[in-house]
Amino acid sequence: QVHLVESGGGLVQSGGSLRLSCVASGFGFSDYAMGWFRQAPGKEREFVGKISQDGGVTRYSDSVKGRFIVSRDNHKNTWYLQMNNLKPEDTAVYYCGAVRTFFASSSPTPYDYWGQGTQVTVSS
Repeated sequence: QVHLVESGGGLVQSGGSLRLSCVASGFGFSDYAMGWFRQAPGKEREFVGKISQDGGVTRYSDSVKGRFIVSRDNHKNTWYLQMNNLKPEDTAVYYCGAVRTFFASSSPTPYDYWGQGTQVTVSS
C-alpha cells in the first residue's frame, strides 16, 4: 500500500525556518520525481518546488526561490523541503506529491500519489 507521510510543520515567527519531510513507502521511490505544493484557505493548490528522480534537477516558484530548498535521500525514501526566511504569506497546508517520471510537472494534475498535508503557520 502506498503511503506518503509529511511531517515537520508547525507555528513559526516571520524570518524563522522549518524543514518538512515526506516519507514514502509502497512504491519504487527512486523511480519517482516529486513536488511540493501548498494550499491556503480559499485558494487553489500552488506549486512550491520540485526535484528530479536522481535529485540532480530542482525548480522553484518565484515566490520561494532563494528561500526554500528541495532535496531527497533515496536511501531513506524521504524528500525534504527546507524553508528559510519564512513569511506570513507562506502560511498554508503543504503537500508532497510523487509522479513516475524523471522530472515532475509544476501542475498538481499529473501526480500519482499525495501525502495528507502538514500545516505551516507563519506569524508576523
